[in-house]
Amino acid sequence: MTDPAIVPLPSSLSTLSEAPFVVDAATRVLGDTDAADALRRLVAPRTGLTLAGADGDTDPASTPAITLAVDAGSGPAESYRLTASASGVAVTGADAAGLFYGVQTLGQLLASDAGTWQVPAVEIDDTPRFTYRGVMLDVARHFHGVPTVEAYIDRAAALKLNVLHLHLSDDQGWRLQIRSRPELTARASASAVGGDPGGFFTQDDYRHLVAYAASRHMTVVPEFDTPGHTHAVSLAYPELSEEPVLSEHIREIIRDYGGELPVNGTAFEGMAVGFSSLKIHDEATYAFLEDVFGELAALTPGPWLHLGGDEALGTSPEDFDVFVARASEIIVRLGKTPMAWHEAGSAAGLAAGTVGQYWGYVSPVGGMDARARAFVERGGKVVLSPADAIYLDMKFDADSPLGLTWARGVTSAQRAYEWDPASVIEGVADAQILGVEAPLWTETVRSLADIDALAFPRITAAAEAGWSPAVGAHPERTWESHRARVGAQAPLWKSLGIGYTALAEIPWQDAD
Repeated sequence: MTDPAIVPLPSSLSTLSEAPFVVDAATRVLGDTDAADALRRLVAPRTGLTLAGADGDTDPASTPAITLAVDAGSGPAESYRLTASASGVAVTGADAAGLFYGVQTLGQLLASDAGTWQVPAVEIDDTPRFTYRGVMLDVARHFHGVPTVEAYIDRAAALKLNVLHLHLSDDQGWRLQIRSRPELTARASASAVGGDPGGFFTQDDYRHLVAYAASRHMTVVPEFDTPGHTHAVSLAYPELSEEPVLSEHIREIIRDYGGELPVNGTAFEGMAVGFSSLKIHDEATYAFLEDVFGELAALTPGPWLHLGGDEALGTSPEDFDVFVARASEIIVRLGKTPMAWHEAGSAAGLAAGTVGQYWGYVSPVGGMDARARAFVERGGKVVLSPADAIYLDMKFDADSPLGLTWARGVTSAQRAYEWDPASVIEGVADAQILGVEAPLWTETVRSLADIDALAFPRITAAAEAGWSPAVGAHPERTWESHRARVGAQAPLWKSLGIGYTALAEIPWQDAD
């Protein structure tokens, strides 16, 4: 067998000079039932084997087994230890999440050798670098229903990503039922980019997704984007919306990408952003926010609510400050921690402890880094989402029909990998960084196949930036190592139905 290839890179991996563990029809899985189910979901499609439990037909005394257990307090949160040899495999997590991640590693270790399924003899001790390791899925530009979101949760969780940020509203549509504001889904949910069908999640749908994510140890962070990106609100409650601000920039985007100029009360199906705004000095706006964020908080067990705050070009800087102060304070009163895109860092009244999400470039321009640092200065932390590295909707190839190129052109897999979170914003190091998130905006994305084609393999770079040791802190934390380890995932991804793009940068391994 080749050297073990794990993504994201573990903290510590040692190969042992012992025989591998053979996985066959007699192999039993003992211990934690949830982790055993997760392992079977990986093994069955890959091998065709259904692993038995403790009550299987084989002789427990003579059959090597895979043992899965939680040893509370045995290490940092989400950490695990995995040992494998001919005599058995043991995966021990410091908590349930750590055990789950150990199982994902075990799934990657499993490979075929001369017709036999084997796990190499190894010892792995693994701990995440950051507590927040996320992906974002935009369901506003194009709506993606429950099955697609479930599939993306499975894909992300397998790479030890633990946050799903759902972008639930934008100029093109409103995607979550709000019982106190029924017109939002009655009038503002049917549209999407390019005139495609819209849609929305009922509250039961949303609860289901939150529970499904939790079963994979992922926390849902919901976002209603305000005060800009709110044209859809004008379809339902036009009295809350200002008239669109039609700058030459907006007109240029519409000329380049098609569609009509936005008109309040009429569905917008284009790609332009930055023209809409809620009415900042109308108390009805804040009553609206109390309603929508109030219901969102009640539906969301996780600690964060995202208020948006990006590209509010239809709102004056003075009004933006007023809005951010009031919106972030509403979320605090609801018992949640506000999150906002980095632009909100300019607001003097931003609630203390708000988490900032930086979407500027790896090398900051235009003062974006200063606005991100402002969150830290007010007692918050920063999530790194540099657009020219881990925006998964950027084109991976100039000829791709999927994706855009505004973030410094085509984003190769190598460019997605070769950055470090602690090197982006001066004065914002690991202690000030909550984590990393890879957004996927859906202007050109209509299906799970489109998501797969854009996200894989580049999502692995974000996973490694969030989980693995810092660049320079481990000899294998390099592009050459990463590309080889990613290429080795091809058989597993194929067995799981992940339609990755076979980029030429990666040395893809043949199927088992």
